[in-house]
Amino acid sequence: MLDHQAGLDRLFQALADGTRRDMVERLVRGPASVSELAASRSMSLQAVMQHLRVLEACGLVRTEKVGRVRTCALQPQGLRLVEEWTTRQRTAWEGHLDRLGELLAEQPSED
Repeated sequence: MLDHQAGLDRLFQALADGTRRDMVERLVRGPASVSELAASRSMSLQAVMQHLRVLEACGLVRTEKVGRVRTCALQPQGLRLVEEWTTRQRTAWEGHLDRLGELLAEQPSED
C-alpha cells in the first residue's frame, strides 16, 4: 500500500505542472518525437527532456531512441492509477452527498 501511495504521489506531482500535462495531452493522440514536443514550446530541448524524465520516472511516458530520434509514447497504466483514485474519491463523496440529501428530506418542512 505504501508503494502504491508513493507511486500516486509521483503521478500527481508530475501532473501538477502544466507543461507536463500538455505533453501528456499531446501523447494521448499518439507517439511523438522529442523535437515535435519541443516545437510548440518556447523552451530548450534540455528543458523538454527534463520534463520527460519526470513523466518517465512516474510511469506515464516511455521513450525509445532509434538512431538520432527519441520517440515518446504514453503509458496508459499510469493514468489508470489516477483514474482509479479519483473514482474512489468521487464514489465516496457521492455516497456522503446522497446521505445528506436523505437526511435533509427527512427534516420536517416549516410551512
